[in-house]
Amino acid sequence: MATGLSLRAALAAGALALVAACGNAPSSTDAAQDPTPGPSASTPAVVQGDPVEAVKPEPLRSGETRMSLRIPKTYTPSAPNGVGTDDYRCFLLDPHLTHDAFLTGTFVKPDNRNVVHHVILYRADPNQVAAAHQLDARDPGEGWTCFGDSGLPNSSDLDDAPWLGAWAPGATESVDAPGFGTSLAAGSQIIMQVHYNLLGGPGPDRSATLLRLAPGTEHLTPLSTMLMPAPVELPCRPGHTDNPLCDRDAAVADVIKRFGPVGNTNNLLDLFCNQKPEPSQVTSCVRTITRPTTIRGVAGHMHLLGRSIKVEVNPGTPRAKTVLDIPVWDFDNQGSTPIKPVALKVGDTVKVTCKHVQWLRDKLPAFQGQPDRYVVWGEGTQDEMCLGILTVTHP
Repeated sequence: MATGLSLRAALAAGALALVAACGNAPSSTDAAQDPTPGPSASTPAVVQGDPVEAVKPEPLRSGETRMSLRIPKTYTPSAPNGVGTDDYRCFLLDPHLTHDAFLTGTFVKPDNRNVVHHVILYRADPNQVAAAHQLDARDPGEGWTCFGDSGLPNSSDLDDAPWLGAWAPGATESVDAPGFGTSLAAGSQIIMQVHYNLLGGPGPDRSATLLRLAPGTEHLTPLSTMLMPAPVELPCRPGHTDNPLCDRDAAVADVIKRFGPVGNTNNLLDLFCNQKPEPSQVTSCVRTITRPTTIRGVAGHMHLLGRSIKVEVNPGTPRAKTVLDIPVWDFDNQGSTPIKPVALKVGDTVKVTCKHVQWLRDKLPAFQGQPDRYVVWGEGTQDEMCLGILTVTHP
């Protein structure tokens, strides 16, 4: 299967976690703090009254600086298509980078936890900034609607996703291991995509992020993010099929109605994973590696009906290795996990497997009064996702 595939719809942010992807391998906390600003940024470190100053982040390492960015103006979420209970909004944040830099850590501070479901930070390269301003200008109010990814051209590469960091319940400050960072060219900006769950209330939000930056002249190994999505094909339970949305086609049409073309993601993922839709609690997808890759961190992302998730390397072979195994999914704990480096060569495979169950809707307040429906990949909190998130390097 070809890699480098641009699949905008398949990369629904929800990811999330990526919510994790949130983060990369945490560094040691005993490094000496160096408050001297590096040459990579013109914005000073956190100032008094900053919205994230109470986070108590890890000490800065030699050459690093700290920067805080916040949604420019307060935004009150609403369902952009007039239906549903979810709003995905992107906000352009300018770190005013006058020199190349490395991003070595992130923390996202949701302002209104009642409505913020998750947050993803995307990189806007210098040649994409004008397009981001155009998206912002075309959409009334602060930011722009962005179901799926950020909406920028060439921003949906599964093998090199432009993710910089993320927040989901349970996430803390993410700090890259010493010697690693994500490249940011001078003039780059950051897009903060916020998924608002309107079931939590209509309240306004002005979330913020805290960045750790190192000069671009540092000899750091660049990190990138590889995304492993799989479709979701969860049927209604026997005896719970009265809802018209227990029909798969009707369920997909409902997702499209709520989120637009990105609602067709599940069908695209079935094609991408070279499989036909089959109703099941368990779904998976296998990717083939086409360039030497080393996995250094891993996370998973599902929603409330997720039960378990696993990411395996070379499954079914003598070299099989499990790099992530969460037998009981906890939506409130989606942080990324650093692992001992796993080197992959061309032709190796990586498989993500997820299990979703309908009976959890009987246990969770978010589903109170809602009957079973055929569940597919969707942007909403009450839809589902299956996503493995790999932090990787390439020689």
